[in-house]
Amino acid sequence: MKGAAFVLLTWRPGPAPGRQDSAIMTEKLTHFDERGAARMVDVGAKDETHRVAVAEGAIAMKPETLALVASGTARKGDVLGVARIAAIQAAKRTSELIPLCHPVPLTSVSVDFSLDEASSSVHCRVTAECTARTGVEMEALTAVSVALLTVYDMCKAVDRGMAISQVRLVEKSGGKSGTFRAG
Repeated sequence: MKGAAFVLLTWRPGPAPGRQDSAIMTEKLTHFDERGAARMVDVGAKDETHRVAVAEGAIAMKPETLALVASGTARKGDVLGVARIAAIQAAKRTSELIPLCHPVPLTSVSVDFSLDEASSSVHCRVTAECTARTGVEMEALTAVSVALLTVYDMCKAVDRGMAISQVRLVEKSGGKSGTFRAG
């Protein structure tokens, strides 16, 4: 792009109000070079370590829709069973979906669902593990997102007003940056 200007910003946030992060990021954004061009981070010199990431999210729906999910009688079948497979498949294909994400050799992906009648929602929690030079956070986050999108897809015939929310990294361990736990 002729005449385009790039500014490289350094992000130095403190914890969000009401939140206590276990670590505060102080490094510059790593997916941009000194000119501001997007790049894939070089992880070649990093040690392979065991890495774990846990992500979660929820999808709110009508109580009648939640009852269909709970009973396994939704028109398209076992909603949570299909969403579990979709989550695992998404974790395995994350580097194909997120442009600058490294392919990670996953060793485990577990997907757990819980139904919350009080909020009429399905909660999803994914734990992804690998032994690699880079983390597995994006795989866990992608898996949660696709699981919840799959629930939406399977139930949209009866409830188009469902809302996906609260997708976030809950915990991660391994690698140079150590352990992170959301507050």
